[in-house]
Amino acid sequence: MSAHTVSNAGVMLGRSMRHITRSLDTIITVTITPIALMLLFVYVFGGAIQAGTDNYVNYLLPGILLIAIASGIAYTAYRLYGDLQSGIFERFHSMPIARSAVLWGHVLTSLVSNLISVVVIVLVGLLMGFRTSAGPLAWLAVAGILILFTLALTWLAVIAGLTASSPDGASAFSYPLIFLPFISSAFVPTDTMPAPVEWFAQHQPVTSIANTIRALFAEQPVGDDIWVALAWLVGILVVAYAFAMAAYHRKIA
Repeated sequence: MSAHTVSNAGVMLGRSMRHITRSLDTIITVTITPIALMLLFVYVFGGAIQAGTDNYVNYLLPGILLIAIASGIAYTAYRLYGDLQSGIFERFHSMPIARSAVLWGHVLTSLVSNLISVVVIVLVGLLMGFRTSAGPLAWLAVAGILILFTLALTWLAVIAGLTASSPDGASAFSYPLIFLPFISSAFVPTDTMPAPVEWFAQHQPVTSIANTIRALFAEQPVGDDIWVALAWLVGILVVAYAFAMAAYHRKIA
């Protein structure tokens, strides 16, 4: 992006962040709901779940972080749809600003708000007993994976926001994404599942992503999981970005 576009995107980011801080339901859904889910699984179901670890919150946290991000990106689609319907896009396009800055403002808002949620959830996890031996490089790797995950899903949200015919339709696409971690290694090892479910869990992206984050937190070898995770994330990001920009250009044509 050019310096002009970056500056304009920063203004759009500030606008969207102000909307988020005024929306209590967004804060509850994106932060409090995943924390409640973590409390439920650790303190209610945790004693009955055999995850091969003495501290279940250590096993669970990566999946909770992914669920929080999948929940948060739904609001990107919803806000984008709202802007399209309100006519604010036309007003922005009549101003001397980079056209792509409007989209990037929504994308950066998703990134910033989801990273804030991730930090809050990790802090709550520490209070619940989450412990990690990860060094600075491992933490940076975890942050990089979560940023890629957020960007990939956010550009999917942009497609939904640009093409939806109703507010509910704009955010409904995120429901399968929120559900996907439950059929993965996020909550239990995949080898405890029935064979068909195990096969699906092992070959969908959330398992490799959760396994990679868990291994990084534990300072264990990540094996092939990190390459599978990166392939999924980069592939989804590139394809989603291309389709989102094509949909955007059709909208403003």
